Amino acid sequence: MLFTHTSYLIPHYFFLLLCLLTAGPLAAQDEPEADSAVPLVFGVAASGRINDSAVRAEYVFEGLRGEVVSVTLNVTGGDLDPVLSVVDSDGALIASLDDADGRRAPRIRSIRIERSDLYTVIVGRFGYGLGSTAGDYELIVDRVGVSSASGSTLRYGDSVINTITNMAPQVYYSFRAQRGDIVNITMQRVSGNLDPYLQLVNSSAFVVADNDDVLGSNSLDAAIQSYLIEDTGSYIIIASRFGQAAGTSTGAFVLRLETASNSGLGNTPQAAIPMLMGDEVEGELSSDQPARYYTFDASANDLVTIRMNRAGGNLDSFLVLANAGLQEIATDDDSGGGQNARIEGFLIPADGRYYIIATRYNRETGTSAGQYRLELQSLGNAFDGVQPGVQRISYGSTITGYIDDTTPDALYAFRGVTGDVITISMNRGDGDLDPVVAILNSSQRELTRDDDSGGGQNARIARYVIPQTGLYYIHAMRFSGEDGNPNTAGSFILVLARRVDQ
Repeated sequence: MLFTHTSYLIPHYFFLLLCLLTAGPLAAQDEPEADSAVPLVFGVAASGRINDSAVRAEYVFEGLRGEVVSVTLNVTGGDLDPVLSVVDSDGALIASLDDADGRRAPRIRSIRIERSDLYTVIVGRFGYGLGSTAGDYELIVDRVGVSSASGSTLRYGDSVINTITNMAPQVYYSFRAQRGDIVNITMQRVSGNLDPYLQLVNSSAFVVADNDDVLGSNSLDAAIQSYLIEDTGSYIIIASRFGQAAGTSTGAFVLRLETASNSGLGNTPQAAIPMLMGDEVEGELSSDQPARYYTFDASANDLVTIRMNRAGGNLDSFLVLANAGLQEIATDDDSGGGQNARIEGFLIPADGRYYIIATRYNRETGTSAGQYRLELQSLGNAFDGVQPGVQRISYGSTITGYIDDTTPDALYAFRGVTGDVITISMNRGDGDLDPVVAILNSSQRELTRDDDSGGGQNARIARYVIPQTGLYYIHAMRFSGEDGNPNTAGSFILVLARRVDQ
């Protein structure tokens, strides 16, 4: 069974191992690179020229502990007699080669990386400054594979074979992961009676996931599947057996480290990209990734505007706003003009987390693709400026109150949207109250009122059309006693409703 976020602390010696396995890459990343050093990508050729003006050139690549790499240099022009060297970040010589097979094409076939570090490949000519040859070349560094030895650092897509014995009941591998990665780790028995057991340990030395037997499988193989990386850093895979040191099973296994197809920050709701009000980010949609996910926190009655503008390609932008349960509460296609999407002045219904889904028209079945720019803006709170003590209400609200000489009226604030047709009713509950209700604008200037349209001295404002989006008030009060008539008093029921039969 797979357990995630168990977060129990591994023993102290495991923590020391974690430090040893991860210190290399972190330290290497802090090393300053020479201005002249050109970064290399495995399998991608870099070209250059050696002559009297440039007798050497430097290239750098990141090698991880346990990796096996080859370095090949091919002369493509001139009479260059090349010399090839590899040094670590301390300047220690790892490998060096002059001519290979008499073809002026030195190739270092196999370098096993002993520690994670930045390595420098130096291309020169025989004699360097004293030499006389010159010419063009291509340099390729290839990743041949990775050692299966315990302690090796893996990359996504790697497979290693190793053995669990009574003398070595556990082996360890590390890897670097980015927040939002979704990883799959499998440990498959290939010989013996081994009952595999897997643990995943984070950089704080906590076990964050483990597994003994794959659910729904008749095998004893172990797998940590679809684990979401929450923090960028180094992770340790502990490959062991059921019972670990106290276990009895032994045998060989194949360990695989892979990423899911939707791996990556922003590719799933679980790995949504955090945004703050005022943020502007860029992204890209394609057939392989038709939607990107973002998240933000907001308070009830906050007003937010979200814009998604095409920045490249033929993208037909489509915006979705969803609540914490991923229920869609607002969508837009072309309100931003020119196939741009915009959700303008949306009223946040409750405190909490919200999701923005940046996608395209027809979503998964759509055909447009390209780059976009996403903006999240705050327009403040709908009830900014409302005095403390004034109750905020929304469409569909039913509230009760009491009016007497001590409390002769009550004020309620609500947000209205241009064109909304609303009805407000104020009905007497008990006593002899003669209700009166009015609608006020944001400056509390009265727009309309009613006394007895609800029948039986009840007040009702029917089918009032909101003239402009903004803040409004409901003034609940009583008919004033005049000419010797006493003021009325009693409870009331107030209802604010938006008409849908417009």
